[in-house]
Amino acid sequence: MLRRTAALTALIALLFASIASAALTQKPEDAAQIRVALEKLTVLGSALYVAAHPDDENTAVLAWLSNGRLYRTGYLAMTRGDGGQNLIGDEKGPLLGVIRTQELLAARRVDGAEQYFTRAIDFGYSKNPAETLAIWGHDAILADVVWNIRRFQPDVILTRFPTTGEGGHGHHTASAILAVEAFKAAADPTKFPDQLRYVTIWQPRRLFWNRFNFQPINPNDPSVAKSLRVDVGAYNPLLGRAYTEIAAESRSQHKSQGFGSAERRGTNINYFDQLGGDPAAKDLFEGIDTSWSRFPGGEAVGTILRQAADSFDPKDPSKSIPLLLQASDAMDRLGAGPAWSTRLNPWLPIKRAELLDAIRACAGLAIDVSAGDSSVNPGGEVPITVTVVNRSDYPFVLSTVATLYANPGKAPGAKLQNNVPVKTEISIKLPADMPYSQPYWLVQPPSKGTYTVADQQLIGLPENPPSIPINVSFDDNRMHTLVFTVPAVFRWTDAVRGEQVRAVDVVPDVTANVASSVYVFPDQKPKLVAIALHNFDASTSSSVRLVLPKGWKADPAVAPVKFDAKGEEAHVTFNVTPPAGESTAELAAEVDLANGRKMTMAVTNIDYPHIPAQRVFSPATAKLVRLDVKKRGTRIGYVMGAGDDVPEALRQIGYEVTLLTDADLTRGDFSKFDAIVTGVRAYNTRDIMKEAHAKLMKYVENGGTLVAQYNSTSPQPLLIKSPGPYPFTVSHDRVTVEEAPVKFLAPANPLLNAPNKITAADFDGWVQERGLYFASDWDPKYTTVLESHDPGESDKPGGELYARYGKGVFVYTSYAWFRQLPAGVPGAYKLFANLVSAR
Repeated sequence: MLRRTAALTALIALLFASIASAALTQKPEDAAQIRVALEKLTVLGSALYVAAHPDDENTAVLAWLSNGRLYRTGYLAMTRGDGGQNLIGDEKGPLLGVIRTQELLAARRVDGAEQYFTRAIDFGYSKNPAETLAIWGHDAILADVVWNIRRFQPDVILTRFPTTGEGGHGHHTASAILAVEAFKAAADPTKFPDQLRYVTIWQPRRLFWNRFNFQPINPNDPSVAKSLRVDVGAYNPLLGRAYTEIAAESRSQHKSQGFGSAERRGTNINYFDQLGGDPAAKDLFEGIDTSWSRFPGGEAVGTILRQAADSFDPKDPSKSIPLLLQASDAMDRLGAGPAWSTRLNPWLPIKRAELLDAIRACAGLAIDVSAGDSSVNPGGEVPITVTVVNRSDYPFVLSTVATLYANPGKAPGAKLQNNVPVKTEISIKLPADMPYSQPYWLVQPPSKGTYTVADQQLIGLPENPPSIPINVSFDDNRMHTLVFTVPAVFRWTDAVRGEQVRAVDVVPDVTANVASSVYVFPDQKPKLVAIALHNFDASTSSSVRLVLPKGWKADPAVAPVKFDAKGEEAHVTFNVTPPAGESTAELAAEVDLANGRKMTMAVTNIDYPHIPAQRVFSPATAKLVRLDVKKRGTRIGYVMGAGDDVPEALRQIGYEVTLLTDADLTRGDFSKFDAIVTGVRAYNTRDIMKEAHAKLMKYVENGGTLVAQYNSTSPQPLLIKSPGPYPFTVSHDRVTVEEAPVKFLAPANPLLNAPNKITAADFDGWVQERGLYFASDWDPKYTTVLESHDPGESDKPGGELYARYGKGVFVYTSYAWFRQLPAGVPGAYKLFANLVSAR
C-alpha cells in the first residue's frame, strides 16, 4: 500500500527529476499526453546528452528520445551561458546565466527532457580545449560530469561535439573530452570516491557522438557509412507533431540568444558515431533491456503498468486509477529490496514521481497554491490558500495540507466531489535563520572558471529546490495515500498577460541597490551616489551608511529612513569625495535596522514573459575609480544596439549622452553632437540603420566623429554591406585572452595620444577578452591602430580602424569596451575618451 511519506519521495524526485522542480504550476494534460505518460511508465531506459552551453543541445534528438522512445532523457550543459550576449535586456554575467538557465528549463518543459549542469562558468569564447580546461579546472568539472552520470545512471551518453575540435569553440570540444573521460571514470571507484556516500559507480553501456556539422551531411559521404541513423523528423500521431516541430518550439525558448526556430517537417536524418561501450549495429539501445524486467521483481510492476496503458480510455481517464494504484502498491513492495536502494538505483523514485503525475492527470486533480505575497523574510509569516479540485468521480479525500513551516498544518478530511473546489487556509512561519532564495551557485564567490558549491547534492541541479514546499495528501477508500509536493507560489492577474505565477522567495528585510556598479571620478570633485531601498518587511526604522576605504569621504555619514509598510521604497543620496591620487576602491551600502539586524544585500528583478520571474541577490557594493582622464566635447549621441552599458560609462566621465531613437535617426540632424557612438551589434539589430547609415556618413563628412563598436555576421546578418565610409569585412577573428599583449601599430595616431597619452598599462586589468569580430580586408584608406592576438596565433591588426572622411573621423573598434567600461577598467576609460574625442 502507498502509505510511504511522499515528502521523502518528492525530495528524492527533486534531486533526480529536475523537470519537476522547474514548473511552478502543474501542466494540464490532454488524453493523448496522458496516454504517452502511461506508456512511458513502462519504459526504464535512459540517455544523457552532453554539450557545453544553453542552446547547444540537439532538441530534435531530445524530443525523439523522450517522446518517441519514451526514455528518461537529460541534457547536461557544462555552463549556464553566463559569458554570452543578451538580445532581450542588459543582464550579463551571472544574471544572464540565471536567464539562460530558466530558458533551458522552459525548453525542457517543451521537449520533455531534464536539465543538469556542472559548476563550469562560461568565461567567453575559447579557441581551444586546453585553455578551457585550465580555466575551468579539469578535475573539478570532470568530477561534476562523473557525479551527474552516477546520479542519472544513463544507459547511453550522447555528445553534441567531437573531441577533435570541429565544433570550433574550446568549450564545445572540452565538453566532448570530459564526456569521453567520464564514460569510464564514472565506473571507477577510485575516481572521486567522496561521491559514493550518495551514489554508486555506474558504467553506461554506450557512448556516441551525435554528428555535428555546420553544413548538411551528405548521406552518401563515406565518413557516415558506419554511423547509426535516426530520423528525428518522424511524426508522432499521438502528439500530432513531428519531433522536429517539438524541437523548434523548444529551441525558440532561447530568446536571449535570438534563436527563434522555424518548425521543420519531413525526414531529418541524424548520424551517431560510437565512441565507446558495447558495439551497436542498428540501434542506440541495441541489446539493452529497457523494461521493468531489468531489475529483480520489476516484471510484476511492468505487467500492471502495461495493462493500464493498454486499457486506457481517453473518454474517461479516471478508469485507469485503480490499476495505477495497484502499480504503486507493487512499487512499495519493490522498495524493500536491496536492488532498489535509491543510492544504487534511481528508477523507483523517478517512476513514483511519474506515477503520481499520471494519477493526478487521470483524475484531473488540480492543486492550486496561492500565497498572500511573493516574498517573506526569515522569521516572517505568510498566509497560503490551497485549492484542490478533483475533476473525476474517483472517491478521493483531501487528507492533509501541511509543510515543515506550517503554523499549523491542516487535516481537512474533505471528500472531493467531482469538480467541486475545496479550499484550505494555512499560515507559514519561517525560522529566523532561513536562508535567502538565492540561486545556489551564486551564494559563494566563484573562482575564475568555476562556481563554488559546498553541498555535493546540489551540484548539477538546474535551480534550487522550492524554498517553501507544501505537501498535499489524498486518501481513498482503498486505503491508499498519495502525497503531492508543490511549491508555494504567488498568483496575480496581469491585464495583458493573464494569470501570472511566481515562486515565494525568502528575502532580506530591506535591500539596498547602489545606482551604478562603477563610479569614475575624473577629478577631485564629489559625486552623488544614490541608494535605492526596498522594504520587504513591515513598518520599520533604519539608517543607511556607506562603508568607504581610507581617503574617501561620504556626506552625510548616516541617512535615516522610515518605512511605514511592506513594499515601500526610498532613496537616499551621499556626496562621495575621492582622494587626490589615482586609485581604485570599493564602497558598500549598509542598512542598520531598529531590531539590530544589518542588511547588506542588493536585489535584481528579472522579469520576462517566457520565463518565471526571478530575484537575484548580490552584495550592495560598487567599484570606485579615481582616474585623471581628459576629454573633448560634451555631447554624444548613442545608437543602442543589442544592449550595453557604455552610455552610463560615458556619463561617468562627464559626457551628456542622448540615446537616439528611430525617429532621431530618420531625421538625421546630428549637428549638435560632438560624437556619435553605435552600440554593440547596432548594424545587426536596428533595422533603421539601413536608412540611417548614409546620414551618419554625411555627419562624418561634415566634420563629425563616428565610433562604431563591433558587429557580427551571425546569428543576425549585417544590415548593410560595410558599416563605414570605405569597405571592410567583419570577420570571426577575436582575441580571447584578456592579458594578450597589445602593439601600437600607429604610435602617432590621435587615438593613442589625444587628449590622453595611452601606454601599455592602459591595457592592464581587462576582463574576459580583448575583442571580437575584428575587421578584415579593409580599404587602404583605413589606418590600423592596434594589434593583438592570442598566444600561438598570427597578428590580428583589424581590431581598430581609423579613417578621415571629409572633415570628420570614422573609427571602427572591435575591442570589448562593452565589457571593460562597466567593469571599471581604468585604461579603458582613457582609451574610449580618445575614441570619442578623435579629430
